[in-house]
Amino acid sequence: MTIAVRADDLTVSRGDMLIFSGLSLSLAAGESLVFTGPNGAGKSTALRAMLGLVGGAEGKASFFAGDGAEPLPLAFAAHYLAHLNAMKPEMTARENLVFWKALTGDFGDGGGMAVDDAADAVGLIDVLDLPFGFLSAGQKRRIAFSRLLSSHRPVWLLDEPTAALDSAAKTLFSGLMNAHLAAGGIVIAATHEPLDLAHTKEMRFAGPVRLADDPFMDAEA
Repeated sequence: MTIAVRADDLTVSRGDMLIFSGLSLSLAAGESLVFTGPNGAGKSTALRAMLGLVGGAEGKASFFAGDGAEPLPLAFAAHYLAHLNAMKPEMTARENLVFWKALTGDFGDGGGMAVDDAADAVGLIDVLDLPFGFLSAGQKRRIAFSRLLSSHRPVWLLDEPTAALDSAAKTLFSGLMNAHLAAGGIVIAATHEPLDLAHTKEMRFAGPVRLADDPFMDAEA
């Protein structure tokens, strides 16, 4: 099955500032794309806009499950790992992962790992029965990443995926992302750090600009 992701003319503005405009991209199975640029340049916003999570955004991002397949909204086929880990601190790591696995399920005929296997893949099977809030920042990030393994989604959208990780964990994450690519998946990541991804492209964000044609703006402001 040939899969692909395509975004067409994504544009986001906030008030008098244009965050980005005309963002278009196309990725095939096994390819990755890295969004780079300074803080506040729009990298995270671009990921969210691709998933339909930014109000007022123009354009769209689509997923194609095969040649000739009808496009689906990208959110149907994607995992999203944001800055926040999206885990309940009072629940155990296991309970969090079981919840996410049940909520998201598997896309198509793909099969995610068992929760124990997913935790083992990030080296944290021994902490599964601890409250998530008790874990270190790096452990929290690794458990959050393991939910990408416990239910199958062909596309991973990752926002600073290696934040709070030591060098060994970064190497581990790189291996897991490249394994996903080797299996025909797609990775799109916003990052300040090198991720050592295979078959990768880079898209650099320069940052917001003032909307010059806004009639309500003071030209000398």
